Amino acid sequence: MKQRLVILGAGESGTGAALLGQARGYDVFVSDANKISEKYKAELEQAGVIYEEGGHTADYILDARIIIKSPGISPETEIIQQAMAREIEIIDELEFAFRFTSAKIIAITGTNGKTTTTLLTYHLMKETGFDVGLAGNVGKSLARQLLDGEKDYYVVEISSFQLDGTRTFRPYISMLLNITPDHMDRYQYSLKNYVNSKLRIIQNQTEEDHFIYNAEDPILTEELVTRGLFKPLGHGFSIDGSKAAEMYYRKGKMYFFGFWIAQKDTPLRGLHNAQNIMAAVEALRILGADADQVKKALKTFTNAPHRLEYVATINDVKFFNDSKATNVDSVKYALDAFDEPLVWIAGGIDKGNDYKLIMEQVNKKVKALVCLGTNNLRLRDAFHDQIVDIMETRTMQDAVRGAMGYARANDVVLLSPACASFDLFRNYEDRGNQFRETVLALKEEFEKNQQMQ
Repeated sequence: MKQRLVILGAGESGTGAALLGQARGYDVFVSDANKISEKYKAELEQAGVIYEEGGHTADYILDARIIIKSPGISPETEIIQQAMAREIEIIDELEFAFRFTSAKIIAITGTNGKTTTTLLTYHLMKETGFDVGLAGNVGKSLARQLLDGEKDYYVVEISSFQLDGTRTFRPYISMLLNITPDHMDRYQYSLKNYVNSKLRIIQNQTEEDHFIYNAEDPILTEELVTRGLFKPLGHGFSIDGSKAAEMYYRKGKMYFFGFWIAQKDTPLRGLHNAQNIMAAVEALRILGADADQVKKALKTFTNAPHRLEYVATINDVKFFNDSKATNVDSVKYALDAFDEPLVWIAGGIDKGNDYKLIMEQVNKKVKALVCLGTNNLRLRDAFHDQIVDIMETRTMQDAVRGAMGYARANDVVLLSPACASFDLFRNYEDRGNQFRETVLALKEEFEKNQQMQ
């Protein structure tokens, strides 16, 4: 008799898990509390997978041998609590897929920088000749990719929510870039719980595996390094070079065993991206990649949209899209990346931000603040003593034009909101896309006016 496999949530990961489960002989049932997209619905129907949408039928779900839960579904959800009471195994799609692959996994987590480092590691591996796939929070789900023929390696971005659903998941190389408080509502407002979640990335690693970590992260070193809690071979990276680290940054250059890389020769700005580069390059060094090929590949990397993405230059003013920066810590990284005077576009749904964390940088670098949101009171109150020029806007067009009005030659206009986007936009991608489109339209308008003069 087939084992019952229930998938809760029919997004990319859920649909991929359903298709893999069907192919591996499970009795698969998919349940989504919301409407399933037509794309995924068509895939499920073509594979003959039974599904429901708009709610959960407990009788079908609680008959499962295994439940694969979407990372976004809280463990406190009633159907999950009922399944836990029956001791049904509840796992993540990455855990499920891992059970069907012999590929080596390079898994990357951290509060910030995951996506950039994942994409960079994948790019470097692909460009230097590795048979590699991209999975997790970027690219196709790992489960789906296993149906198309297995790669030798997979680079996987993995969040704390996904790590919570792992049991046997064992990366060959794991990376923990940093830990700062995030998603506290999901972790009972306990930093310890959040840290423990992140550390699950090394729980099954052995002495044959590798762990790349930030040797300067105070939370990480307190919880992990000083207590010697990890089995894999550790590889630390450091910006100031004062810590015990294999990789360090000095005067714009990143030093590794046997070679160095100047950050100006890469497309990534800021000290936070120097850390991301060091982590990615160290993975390539562990895998035995040629240093010259790695340096060459670094120059051709293109980061994901909305992460310090250069958009355009208008009248000697550069515009950067950092819409993904939805917390103060991310904005801190963005502000660090620039030496030029900044016109800062920020605002949206405040998540209890502590703006004191960036007060010093704002004082030094920001000449004007353009607030973009329906309620910017906390943002204005935080900086009204530091910034003379503050503008209120509720549309992207007004925000971009207002920022351009404050900017002068060689300034930078930076969209780095520090807030969620749902008051005015569908999500951070929509916010970033509207910023890019508005800037490019303004550039076209400016160039037409120049031609007419």
